[in-house]
Amino acid sequence: MDHTFGKLPDHLLIEIFVRVPVSQWVHIACVKQHWANLFGGECLWKCALLKTWPLADQGDRWPGPIPRGSSKRRYEALYVSKHIIGFVGEIDEIMGHTYLFLKEQLELSVMPPASGFLHGTIIDQFIACGKSRDKAHEFASQIWLAVIDNLDDSEQTFLLLRCLAQEGDVFLPYPYSRSFKVQWRVFEKLFTDFRDCFDGMDYYDILACAKLRFQPIPSAWLGY
Repeated sequence: MDHTFGKLPDHLLIEIFVRVPVSQWVHIACVKQHWANLFGGECLWKCALLKTWPLADQGDRWPGPIPRGSSKRRYEALYVSKHIIGFVGEIDEIMGHTYLFLKEQLELSVMPPASGFLHGTIIDQFIACGKSRDKAHEFASQIWLAVIDNLDDSEQTFLLLRCLAQEGDVFLPYPYSRSFKVQWRVFEKLFTDFRDCFDGMDYYDILACAKLRFQPIPSAWLGY
């Protein structure tokens, strides 16, 4: 390796690396410290961004509370928009940035911000970008569902979903209230994917919250 790739200049290494499938980038960065430094720098990600999404730099910077960030952040946001959210039509970068923002806030090791605050930030971001209230509500719901479906199966996620289930946002005006689909998905994951995490008291408390919001509730949610 020291007699071949080890002697290539950085700009040629970057041109090679950005042509390797994304799934291999983590492994490449582990080969040697110098390569890890390339993946930690701005040049490689700017090259990858322009190669994969050549029109990305033609868009205007958007207003609102969620920034565009570095080339690496922008690459991640565009990747999320296409491969995780599955945004139909022209890829909208702000969808990926909003997904990353919400997921990171919900996965904070300490108590995350209230979901109403996070949802309001997302709605304000889309409205600042010129989306209508209905579109902002639709996009926010789409992002919430994608984030909930991609949280790790861990105790922290169980505690987070339990907290979201017990929060009430019925007094928030439209479009600042979470959609029916989002609230349903929170309870659905709790009663299916995390059923074994409940103790008796927790289960009946969350079941009571579900009965207040949904009538009828699925029989699969019953029978602790």
